[in-house]
Amino acid sequence: MTDNPDTQAVIDWLRQLHDTLTAAFEKLDGEAQFSRDHWQREEGGGGDTRCLSDGGLFEKAGVNFSHVSGAEMPPSATAARPALAGKSFLATGVSLVLHPRNPYVPTAHANVRFFIAGEDSDNPTWWFGGGFDLTPYYGFDEDAQHWHRTAQAACAPFGDDVYRQYKKWCDEYFFLRHRDETRGVGGLFFDDLNTPDFDTCFALTRSVGEHFLPAYEPIVARRRETPFGERERQFQLYRRGRYVEFNLVYDRGTLFGLQSGGRTESILMSLPPLARWEYDYQPEPGTAEARLYERFLKPRDWLA
Repeated sequence: MTDNPDTQAVIDWLRQLHDTLTAAFEKLDGEAQFSRDHWQREEGGGGDTRCLSDGGLFEKAGVNFSHVSGAEMPPSATAARPALAGKSFLATGVSLVLHPRNPYVPTAHANVRFFIAGEDSDNPTWWFGGGFDLTPYYGFDEDAQHWHRTAQAACAPFGDDVYRQYKKWCDEYFFLRHRDETRGVGGLFFDDLNTPDFDTCFALTRSVGEHFLPAYEPIVARRRETPFGERERQFQLYRRGRYVEFNLVYDRGTLFGLQSGGRTESILMSLPPLARWEYDYQPEPGTAEARLYERFLKPRDWLA
């Protein structure tokens, strides 16, 4: 094991993950294929944004790989790390967001990322981050339990408390404070991971990235053929508005991308193709819509 980061190994794995996910989502969708958009960033680096629209399963799906560098860390990255202000940076990662057409199939998000600050110095600072979370519009206990069992399996080789720690972090991070509700049923979230050593941190990050498909595909299989009507569709669009609110107000990745002069189309790839807002909406008591708020939009131990 070594404390010296092998940046190229991380980039190679991220590119492989990018290809694996793209192929898997095309197979799941069954109709549409991803467009490929290779781009370069003037200050340094570039990426590969892949987007699928109007498919058989996905109304919109995006999988983005980026590898960018810059002369100075943006404010969103140094707010909790003031000692890194003014240092050069390298950031690379894969992020995905899936917006299915059927309201009974949840929206899902995942990302894995690696940063180095002051790479050209004698003592660079590096760390990993990432996770995945699930945003259902109609909640099912068995889906949430499967999602969290898979999340626990991703963390299990790295310590008994890792899942609980990252699950709690996810509940706290994907929380809309102005709505007093979670974005969904959570999952995993971690950041600033640089101990005990590079090899262990990289292995944990790989495990999280490689457990996304086993977490999501069985849920899709259970829900994709569920009949729905205009009521469910309108509720889905209303709840997608919450997704937009979180990503534009709170999401660190969005803020980092915009503040670092990133590519706007790729940064905002995560937004749904359609959403709606309604003044003072209240679900009818006893409905499936009300149950989402009562049971699924608050932190819960899904493994209990």
